[in-house]
Amino acid sequence: MPILEAINIIKQYKQYDTVVTAVDKASLKAEDGEFVAIIGTSGSGKSTLLHICAGLDKPNYGTVIIRGTDITALSPDKLGRFRGEFTGMVFQKHNLIPQLTALENILIPTIMCGKESFKYEEHLKKLLSTLKLEDRLHHLPSELSGGQQQRVAIARAMINRPQVLFCDEPTGNLDRKNADEVLELLLETKRVIGQTIIMVTHDMSIADKADKIYMMDDGKLSLFKDRQGFYKNSYELEMARAKEMNEHVISEN
Repeated sequence: MPILEAINIIKQYKQYDTVVTAVDKASLKAEDGEFVAIIGTSGSGKSTLLHICAGLDKPNYGTVIIRGTDITALSPDKLGRFRGEFTGMVFQKHNLIPQLTALENILIPTIMCGKESFKYEEHLKKLLSTLKLEDRLHHLPSELSGGQQQRVAIARAMINRPQVLFCDEPTGNLDRKNADEVLELLLETKRVIGQTIIMVTHDMSIADKADKIYMMDDGKLSLFKDRQGFYKNSYELEMARAKEMNEHVISEN
């Protein structure tokens, strides 16, 4: 069973007198420990789909199943508890509380879930080491670089050991150097801790590192790449088939 499966997701908004379909019958699967990227241009619906999969938004139609639980059928209270225990979220903007230190920001989810310190201390040490934050814990966000702030946001999202980490353009506000560093550290935490990552990005150089790539275009989702290689659209397949036939005929002659 996939750790996450979204089935026939439809999300529509009313805009003046028209209905806009942001997500149009989208389906995806993520296996345990997999890195899944969703690519697409701005306005294609990829962030809307991610927020629905993360339980931050409700679809008009369709189902999202995480660890065998249909989160679209949960009450707000049960959904909140489920998200706090099994999922994490990293946004494009780090959204750190400016009056709190890096460590205090990281520990916010543990306080909200009422976790005692002995339950997360070892995990916290591993996170801080992997994300290279040990020497920045008592600094305020204003005293950190953009890359460091985003690493704090990643640690905050992962402190409760989520099984699925959702990332919405997590490097979008960073320069190339910081973006590459944050991505590598994020993938290192995946290797060390083993969670599933589902990431929205418009950067193909980031998506290329994923185990699976979905492409979003005008609300429609299609599988672009899996562990076995790249998928091609039907036109490309027909052209490749025709080329192979021509080469076969030429070789026979």
